[in-house]
Amino acid sequence: MRYRLDVVASGVLDVVRFAGGWLFDRSMAGWDVTVLLTDREDPRPLQILGAQAMDLEHALAAAATRPHPQALAASADLFGCDSQVRHGVLAALNQGVTEVTLWGETWPAELDDSVGLVQHRLSSAAQIFKGRALAAALDDGGVRLGSIGHIETFRSGLLAWPSVAADLVPAS
Repeated sequence: MRYRLDVVASGVLDVVRFAGGWLFDRSMAGWDVTVLLTDREDPRPLQILGAQAMDLEHALAAAATRPHPQALAASADLFGCDSQVRHGVLAALNQGVTEVTLWGETWPAELDDSVGLVQHRLSSAAQIFKGRALAAALDDGGVRLGSIGHIETFRSGLLAWPSVAADLVPAS
């Protein structure tokens, strides 16, 4: 049995930009990474990262038959504008059995007590593959490795016991 990470986002570029290195490193560590998208887009950038794409509506309809993920990640922007995503994230935080991680430039104030700032240091391979995925998402071969940061920052509700996600560490 492999760990599962479900990622909820509106678009491929958002996922790759904010969490591409983390998703690559999780995938290479043996996780099954599925990105649930609200928009139908070319899944190639996600495939470069080792993730598979799925339609969010289809995944929600099949929720009872899909395996429960050990980790859930979501765009904070989508959390703020999609009631189903908001409900799912809050339910996962309240149940306390799923690691919940959010990314984005704005953070929902209602989650301030539930999530803390964490970081993931990208492996060298993750930096390279994220660069390739960004180039594919932008349909532009001009993304330079130097433009890919070494750290991705998130907000995460980590479990009270040691996390299955030792790759996310508190940011200080």
